[in-house]
Amino acid sequence: MTTVARGLEPAAVGTYDRRGAARPEPVALNRDQIRERWKMGVEARALVLVTAVLLAFGLAVLYSASAIAAMQEGRSSAHYFLKQLSGIAAGMVAFAVAAKIDAERWRTWAWPLMGLAIFTMLLTVLPFTKSIAPPIHGSRRFLFGGSIQPSEFAKLAIIVWTSMLLVKKQESGTLRRLSKGMLPFLVVVGLLAVLAALEPDLSVAMMFVMIMAIILFAGGVRIGHFIALGIMGIPVLWHELERLNYVVQRLLAFLGTSDARAEISYQLKQSLVAVGSGGLLGVGFGEGRQQYGFLPFPYSDFIGSNIGEEWGFVGLTLLIGAYALYTWLGFRIARQARSPFLQLTAVGLTMMMALTAYLHIGVVIGLLPTTGLTLPFVSYGRSNMLLSLLMTGLLVNIGSERQRVVGETATDPLNA
Repeated sequence: MTTVARGLEPAAVGTYDRRGAARPEPVALNRDQIRERWKMGVEARALVLVTAVLLAFGLAVLYSASAIAAMQEGRSSAHYFLKQLSGIAAGMVAFAVAAKIDAERWRTWAWPLMGLAIFTMLLTVLPFTKSIAPPIHGSRRFLFGGSIQPSEFAKLAIIVWTSMLLVKKQESGTLRRLSKGMLPFLVVVGLLAVLAALEPDLSVAMMFVMIMAIILFAGGVRIGHFIALGIMGIPVLWHELERLNYVVQRLLAFLGTSDARAEISYQLKQSLVAVGSGGLLGVGFGEGRQQYGFLPFPYSDFIGSNIGEEWGFVGLTLLIGAYALYTWLGFRIARQARSPFLQLTAVGLTMMMALTAYLHIGVVIGLLPTTGLTLPFVSYGRSNMLLSLLMTGLLVNIGSERQRVVGETATDPLNA
């Protein structure tokens, strides 16, 4: 007989008659008759399905958007496709590990993750580390020739660390005090945001602050503190905008100001041409014209333009719906989480994926200024792919229930 016991106990199981009455003398179980497992809830199973659909669709879109660009670089048409496959393979391993490890353990890993994130972000901006973080397209965002992007893993560190510290301050009763409540978050996450701005990558720096603010808001931080800090942060943000001239130029291009240089607004204009030419149903898979060199980075920063051109309004609408479903499932998982820490972590993970996706789509259709954020599960980028699958695996574990399977056939892998 095999019995499924919810939770971590019992260490022994009894036998029962057909009426459900317990018989005396429960049968003691040996260790080899006990197996622990995580059983995914309905939301977690649906989240896996949505992720699989996005991955399959993303691979198809990536090949179409990158084949011509790869051949123009003297490489095989499947160059970026195969490299993305390697990122997905590594990401699936990370997904499986994260889905099977108790998500509560991440609370004890919060400080080591944050320390590692700060250290790797420092490597991208220090002057004597150019050998391992050389400039690529005018910025130092990658380590070891583009293999690792520290800012991607810093996103996970911010989510886990902010959730951990927020719960700790809730328990101590210091959350609603500005000095002992908000200040530690601003100092640590602010340091990461400054390092991202120095790369320079202002869109990621703003994403760091936004995710921290969302988690703090979900945790009950006073609204007045947000307003006061927002007013105080305006001069700092304006100073950064003036220092990073390209950001000002992008804003001017988005607003249609004549002072914007043509090369700055070129990407946005070509993206609108691509999306507009797609019409209702698109020009057809592989029939797009923007990937012939008209649109820079058609397989990463502007892959949404390729989707709009080849799959049309219907394709973009279905894609938006898929991310909306992912977001809804993530919030359902957060609502049913096992602890306050996991609840806040699930909110942060869900909002990170949703914001990144919708900001990317907003850029390619001209609703937002050009940012450079990629499309989760679709855009080329192994670091982003690994992080996205890892975060999804963590969400799946939060949406799962720990069970202990007991009985003579509990450890039989062929037993359903």
